[in-house]
Amino acid sequence: MKKILSLAGMFAVLSFTSSASAEVKFGGEVGIRLRDDFGHTKSASGATTDPQDQYFQYRVRLKPSADLGDGYSFKALVQNEVVAGSWQSLAANNTEQYNFQLSQFYFGHNDESSHWVFGRIPLGSLDNPILDLTLYALPGTGPQGSKVYPVDTPISTNHFDRLLGFNYGVKLGDGELNAVLVNFDNVSTTTADRGLLNDGYGLVASYKTKIGDVTVVPQAYATLTHISDGRRPYSFGTQAFIPTGKSKVSLSGFYTADNNTYNSTTWDYNGYILRAKGESGAALAWIDYNHTKDRANSTDYNNTFLWAQYKFGIHESAAGNFSLTPTLRYRLSSSKTAAGATTDNNLFRTELYATVTF
Repeated sequence: MKKILSLAGMFAVLSFTSSASAEVKFGGEVGIRLRDDFGHTKSASGATTDPQDQYFQYRVRLKPSADLGDGYSFKALVQNEVVAGSWQSLAANNTEQYNFQLSQFYFGHNDESSHWVFGRIPLGSLDNPILDLTLYALPGTGPQGSKVYPVDTPISTNHFDRLLGFNYGVKLGDGELNAVLVNFDNVSTTTADRGLLNDGYGLVASYKTKIGDVTVVPQAYATLTHISDGRRPYSFGTQAFIPTGKSKVSLSGFYTADNNTYNSTTWDYNGYILRAKGESGAALAWIDYNHTKDRANSTDYNNTFLWAQYKFGIHESAAGNFSLTPTLRYRLSSSKTAAGATTDNNLFRTELYATVTF
């Protein structure tokens, strides 16, 4: 509580600075959700488990921003980054602590022909799975001790939808060229294979244009050095946004691959992700399919994921709104080795979000 009051006090002081200073606006979001998990796992030996769990979680996000004039601005996001997605589960007798961190902060400039921002910038990964596929084409171990897959929004959940980087966009021809240089890590050493300016850097480039009424956004990603586990993946693909009256439909398809040896570990795989997404009024749904072939370990991975929700607006005003959003999430994940051993790790979730924005 002291930390919340300290933050509120800091923003209050900033908001009442002299007229020569930028006016800091203060908004945010408070959410509580009830989640039910229905899991199903099958090991290579055929043993199965069906874990179930029900739990409440909550999340608080604070969003200060400032208009500096002449196209310059600053924005930030303060939230808890100790737990995945910033969603805190209740502990025994409510003894959990909810700590705040500066999750995003970025400043930049925008005019009619170009824009740039620098800092811990948001990635918009809920609408674009290119980095989900790039970083998680091979299942890994997530912060909650469970498998992390390229479906089920790992960049948003486990990376809090932000990375330190620089984004620049410029109008070019009939569209807009956009490039994002990101810094994944700072694990460079002075050894022969790593050194100065050889931390984890990546570059994402895209071009947004129209073909008739359809907006298309071809994109490409390249690892300029290595990421922290030694991989050097590259990815490319496109998104298409199709107008359908009052509804929105988008299609996404991305391919990734890596083939290199680093510190005696060989990476040799390729994979793809396909997404179909639709939004109509308060209803939103999408389905992902991912396949990855890991040649280095003779294993194939398949993942399917469905997200569906409906947002009920309870109250809306100029000061903020209150909504209830029931949500379904269903993931089917399996792997199969060249010897024929198969494993399954499936998860069905029902969620009810109660959200206040201000």
